[in-house]
Amino acid sequence: MNIGTSTSLQVHRALARSLADHGMRTLFGLIGDANLFMVDSFVREQGGRFVAAAHEAGAVLMAQGFAQVSNQIAAATITHGPGLTNAVTALVEAVRSRVPMVVLCGDTPADAPEHLQKIDQREIILATGAGFEQMRTAETTLDDIANAFRRAAIEQRPIVFNMPVDLQWETTVYRKHILRIPDRRALVPDSNDLDDALGIIAAAKRPVILAGRGAVDARDALLRLARRIEAPLSTTLRASGLFGGEPFALGVFGTLSTPVATDIILESDCVVAFGASLNMFTGSHGSFLQGKRVVQVDLDPKNLGSRWKPTIGIVGDAALTAERMIGLLDEAGIPGSGHSSPAMAQAIAGYKPEPRFPDWAGEPKAGTVELHEALRRIDAVVPAQRTIVTDLGRFVGEALRVFRIPDPRAYAHTMSFGAIGAGLPCAIGAAVAEHERPTVLISGDGGFMMGGLTELNTVARNRLDMIIVVCSDGSYGAEHVQFRNRSLDPRQSMFDWPDFAPVAEALGVRGVTVRNQGDLDAAVQAIAARDGPLLIDLRIDPERIAWG
Repeated sequence: MNIGTSTSLQVHRALARSLADHGMRTLFGLIGDANLFMVDSFVREQGGRFVAAAHEAGAVLMAQGFAQVSNQIAAATITHGPGLTNAVTALVEAVRSRVPMVVLCGDTPADAPEHLQKIDQREIILATGAGFEQMRTAETTLDDIANAFRRAAIEQRPIVFNMPVDLQWETTVYRKHILRIPDRRALVPDSNDLDDALGIIAAAKRPVILAGRGAVDARDALLRLARRIEAPLSTTLRASGLFGGEPFALGVFGTLSTPVATDIILESDCVVAFGASLNMFTGSHGSFLQGKRVVQVDLDPKNLGSRWKPTIGIVGDAALTAERMIGLLDEAGIPGSGHSSPAMAQAIAGYKPEPRFPDWAGEPKAGTVELHEALRRIDAVVPAQRTIVTDLGRFVGEALRVFRIPDPRAYAHTMSFGAIGAGLPCAIGAAVAEHERPTVLISGDGGFMMGGLTELNTVARNRLDMIIVVCSDGSYGAEHVQFRNRSLDPRQSMFDWPDFAPVAEALGVRGVTVRNQGDLDAAVQAIAARDGPLLIDLRIDPERIAWG
């Protein structure tokens, strides 16, 4: 929309226009005293879309899901005081997931020390690990917001843009101002480091290539390197689906590895990792890396050795480094390892997901279904091109073994801070980012009650194509396991939650409860026939869910 010929704008209007100039077409948030006029200007004058959350944590988590699926910086907005404190857990989750976003956070007036909602916002923000960028004056507004976007891109974390409400009605001279972001993808590895790495690779008899989220754009180069050194390929959880369909693709490397992949990884003598942090889950608490020579390649030198000390660390772009490795191996005439064999391909192809503990005796208790079978049926009917989002809970291991993820950018999770209940808002952001394919959320009942129920009407209001699967075992799973492991009564971890299907219906989402095979058949049919969001309440026996 044309906002007039004058270049002098009120600051809240200048912020809205700068959001649009930075490519933001969608803004997630919750309005309050210190951001409502900026949001109004973004929608009314800039033609932007505002996805209104019911809770500030939801707004930040929606931005996280949007960024993870779209591979773009996302934007969210919240107000001051309790608006910020409500978002603290979500900010920590986004920081630990290394999600680039700008959170425009209102602040109280500097001349109102007794303002009811006044707190030291800078200290709270920094405690989460997020970056802090202050809007200093009306005159510096455009410089400050541009720097927030630049930092989010470079630092790959949330940057909270702190905007005092009293400045927002002052005026500033508008100019389009976007700071250049250095392209580190052209970063060529140091030749000495590369020589050392090639020595390790050349000597390896059973190498494995590992790709993380930082290497998802290097798929073709990594495939060529794998063929050159005759190594199987694997991914971290956040790069799931990168090598789908390849005969030597092992799937996830770590605690969620298949039995076939686990055997191959444990027998390997060298791991060549690209864009992977090598955290404790990827390393299966160290057991998958211990005693092996590890080459770690990453664009960010801070990531090298931050979780696991590699034999050699290389700072460089994943694709360029892989191509350089191939060229140097060819020049030296170094043969392949012979590790990726027809027998290995046959073993990989022959693996079929099955329950973690298929030898559980007897049947599940009345009114419940087997989790593995129910998830398998749901996975089979959801279109192949889908987005998968997982909340956190003991159901997640089974879910990630069953649900097919078509590519790394079709997966998002909220498992970086150990907080349950963040999955549904994250899935909303993912669904907004990729609206042409369905988004499937797998959540636990405790997490759904904590955070999912709050934003369920947001799903309905936005008519998102979402399939929400709630694994209802009537317990907090981690605590239930601890009680059982010590032979104690788990009743303090048990809850008699309501039937979620009618609750969903009341909030505008179709609901189906699954207590038996007939109900499961009906749920599968409901997925195929859906014309809007759908919630499936899977009733599960708490004694028949594996941990992890």
